Amino acid sequence: MLEWTSRLGFSSLESTKLVTAASELARNMLVHGRGGQMILSEVCDGQREGLQLRFEDNGPGIADIAQAMTDGFSTGRSLGLGLGGARRLVNEFELWSEPAKGTLITVRQWKRR
Repeated sequence: MLEWTSRLGFSSLESTKLVTAASELARNMLVHGRGGQMILSEVCDGQREGLQLRFEDNGPGIADIAQAMTDGFSTGRSLGLGLGGARRLVNEFELWSEPAKGTLITVRQWKRR
């Protein structure tokens, strides 16, 4: 991922934020989603360039998304800052989940001009 952020000219701070969010989301996908996949792609909206990360699993899903996004809430033995923290680190954060179907999280980080 650092190769991509470097090639696109992301600042060190932008790269660090994206890598940190990706690490947390990948951890959640492995621990709570029982595995899955991450797809990294370059995106452009006509005016900005950036990176998009899609985390998808077929795990148990998230029953209460609002609660899961609340700082301090954890179904494991953690501080409960994962999803909310990841959301704060990236420019765009989308989460879809359905119990017994899995979870899809898409994040985008745009390069600053």
